[in-house]
Amino acid sequence: MNRTLKSILTSIAFGATALGLSAQPALKMLTVDMSKLFEGYYKTEQELAKLKASEQKAQEELERMVKEGNQLADQYKETLEQSKNTLLTTEARSKAETDSAKMLDEIQRRQADINNFRGNTQRMLTQQWNNVRGVLVDEIDKKVAEVGKGKGATVVVDRNSLVYADSAYDITEESLAAINKDRPATPPAATPATPAQAAPASSATTSETPRVTVPGLAPKK
Repeated sequence: MNRTLKSILTSIAFGATALGLSAQPALKMLTVDMSKLFEGYYKTEQELAKLKASEQKAQEELERMVKEGNQLADQYKETLEQSKNTLLTTEARSKAETDSAKMLDEIQRRQADINNFRGNTQRMLTQQWNNVRGVLVDEIDKKVAEVGKGKGATVVVDRNSLVYADSAYDITEESLAAINKDRPATPPAATPATPAQAAPASSATTSETPRVTVPGLAPKK
């Protein structure tokens, strides 16, 4: 192949490469505040209301269990005193001693039930929230993508992960309007919360477990 032909082929190849590059769309990057969108999404409020209702129901059940346990503890105290009452017959004291031992076993079983209920409730509510949160984020992502494409963006990034972003290129408000377009006329009463605040946090799900108070008996660690 002579030098002239080689030069012509090289020029054609270079031109084709340049043409391919010029066919790519120019980079246009827009930003969005994903935290603000999540907090301001009307469905987030709805799901938080449901979560709080579940927490309240769990709290009421926990209080019922503790109340019944404390009532049994009061009975245990009376029966234990009877077992030591010298005015009673030996048979009566023996029966009271046997009954108090059974009551103590029942009290400890109920305390274990309370511990299990708290742990199971915490896991259930946390999993419930994580599942719902994932669905909401997916819905928000789709709307943000639609808004971004409508404004000719090739890339949309979360401004919270950027060192600096010009507000002129931010589409948070447009995206917020888009995700709340179908908001019900009367939204549920709920205070918008951050993802951290939204995690289950009632006494039914915290690490402090209510205990049944047994007179004269130190709680097990």
